Amino acid sequence: MNSGLMDDAAPDDVPRPSAIGGYEDWPAFMRSRPRHIAESAPSQELADALGVPAVPEAPHAVLESAETHDGVTISRVSWQLGFGPRTRAWFLRPAGASGPLPGVLALHCHAGIKSVGAERLLPAGAVPGASSAETGAGKTNADLQRRFYGGGPLAAWLASRGFAVLAHDTFSWGSRRFELGTTPWRLSAAVEGRKALWREAGVVPSETEEYDAAAAAHEDTVAKAAGLLGTSFAGMVAHDDLAALHVLAGLPGVDPGRLGTAGFSGGGSRSLMLATVSPRVRACAVSCMMTTYRSLFPAYLEAHSWLLQTPGLSRLGEYPELAGRSTADRLLVQYALDDELFPANGMRDADATLRGQLAPGQHTGSFWPGGHAFSTDMQDEAARFLADSLSWSLSGSLSRLLSGSLPASRSAGVAPVPSQPPSQDG
Repeated sequence: MNSGLMDDAAPDDVPRPSAIGGYEDWPAFMRSRPRHIAESAPSQELADALGVPAVPEAPHAVLESAETHDGVTISRVSWQLGFGPRTRAWFLRPAGASGPLPGVLALHCHAGIKSVGAERLLPAGAVPGASSAETGAGKTNADLQRRFYGGGPLAAWLASRGFAVLAHDTFSWGSRRFELGTTPWRLSAAVEGRKALWREAGVVPSETEEYDAAAAAHEDTVAKAAGLLGTSFAGMVAHDDLAALHVLAGLPGVDPGRLGTAGFSGGGSRSLMLATVSPRVRACAVSCMMTTYRSLFPAYLEAHSWLLQTPGLSRLGEYPELAGRSTADRLLVQYALDDELFPANGMRDADATLRGQLAPGQHTGSFWPGGHAFSTDMQDEAARFLADSLSWSLSGSLSRLLSGSLPASRSAGVAPVPSQPPSQDG
């Protein structure tokens, strides 16, 4: 099955490194795990197409530490799923908030950066209990925030608007990343090629940059393994996101009947998939992740990861048609007019499809200036949408925030353009 060129790369007398480092228990988990059971036939079809394994109950979440920064209390949370490393997450609330708050699951983007996950949505230096290695990822997080999130921490900002927010590392990112210290034998060629380019350019990469280069190439192997196990890369991400949604619903001070999801780019895809396979999601915000599959051919396919391109998914319809399978009350989809990852005709066609299939008032589509980024104005619209959709009463400073101007720390009116072309679903 392998080409002859690969036969000499790994002699029989040399043990091959694991191709799924840290996830050696994943195959056994999939053999023992039933499929996710949705509450409607359309949602079940999507869950089956993705191969989402069941999350039978909320994982036991441990609140490990808490600190307050700029009026937001940030608690470190963790839980163990049935396979792979322990999940790390952060729970954010307005400091001193009383009574149940609407909950929002903040879903981090892809960006081709897997060394960190949800930390990119947090304030710099505000990671409770962070180790020196985790603190060293601050430069990566700051760069991601500058390029894609208007320079600010999305999860903390949403919490400052009165939401209870959970931001978690999902399958393949951050605490849930694969171990690639010993490079799988076939991947090593790609990694060595990247190192050669760095040497030629006079670049000395950090350990984080070396990991992310390896992880970018490794995603193909993960998707291949997922297919063999009867699931998909997006299906495993959806599994982790379903578990996090269950955790959010059970955290103190969260109203489980008022839950929403919000995500940019790859996080937007996650937001839509979660809202389609789980009836818990009442409102769904998707930013810079909506198009038609046909518009990706032939020039835009390489811009996207396995989160968007699950084999066989198009048999259920075009990407915007999947939203019609959701039981969420409302859907917000934001488009960037100069998005480098999506052609304009694909975005326009997707918006027309959504307007045609969803009832008036159920869908909001908006087009924004700028490239592939979740600008502060777009974030403000998303927060207003979630507040209105989850129907919670406002008082005091929160009411003034939602009815007035943005906080002084945010710069309104400008859609930031990434400093370099984004890759792999932003």
